[in-house]
Amino acid sequence: MQLILAEPFKSLWAGKDAFEEVEGLQGQVYRELEARRTLRTEVDGKGYFVKIHRGIGWGEILKNLVTARLPVLGAGQEWKAIQRLSEAGVSTMTAVAYGERGSNPAQQHSFIVTEELAPTVDLEQLTLNWHAQPPAPGLKRALIRRVAQMTGRMHAAGVNHRDCYICHFLLHTDKPLDADDFRLSIIDLHRAQVRDAVPRRWRDKDLAGLYFSALGIGLTRRDLLRFLKEYFGVVDSRPLRLILQDEAALLRWLQGKADRLRARYVRKYEKEGEA
Repeated sequence: MQLILAEPFKSLWAGKDAFEEVEGLQGQVYRELEARRTLRTEVDGKGYFVKIHRGIGWGEILKNLVTARLPVLGAGQEWKAIQRLSEAGVSTMTAVAYGERGSNPAQQHSFIVTEELAPTVDLEQLTLNWHAQPPAPGLKRALIRRVAQMTGRMHAAGVNHRDCYICHFLLHTDKPLDADDFRLSIIDLHRAQVRDAVPRRWRDKDLAGLYFSALGIGLTRRDLLRFLKEYFGVVDSRPLRLILQDEAALLRWLQGKADRLRARYVRKYEKEGEA
């Protein structure tokens, strides 16, 4: 069994079974499944997000493996990813409670509690109208640079996200937005993997997730090149000329997928228009 508690839960659950206490927490429920529960709760007026994992059973584990999907077995993946990113200087969530008990992965009971990041807005919401109302060029460049650097540092630290979309980057809005002074945090790490080094396959999947989630916000080829230069500048310091040469297969794959995605949306809207 593992149990790590910081305040306020260290005092709140002193002398009690933390696994029973976390199950009793009340608040706004965001996800309620047999094997997983996610909710927001408050303690002394401060918000926290709670993720509880219960054993998913061998049947579900085997189903995931047969379909080439890696199952999420517990809160440990998120806990390790948060620790690794914090060590690497990547702004993310702050975990204040973590528990895991049971050696059988199909029946393991675990949880993680993180401080709420507020006030914030995710980049998907922030960029919702960029295609119609472009932001100031300096702000756009600053956000692209920061996302690229954070993703590069994440991968350099041996963490791949597996849900790497712009909606999982939160912009802190506790002060007026300034292109030269803002804070961005990466969240939702429950599927993240932590290794000594990120395999190229998983690196590419994260980059593809970012690219596809940003397709509709009005980015240009120059914006893409700016992202690549910043990202690889963190990862291995290659100049842009070598990046375009060495990563040609990745860029062709991304562009091909993007073209097919656009074509699919066009066909969908044409059919809806005919209906």
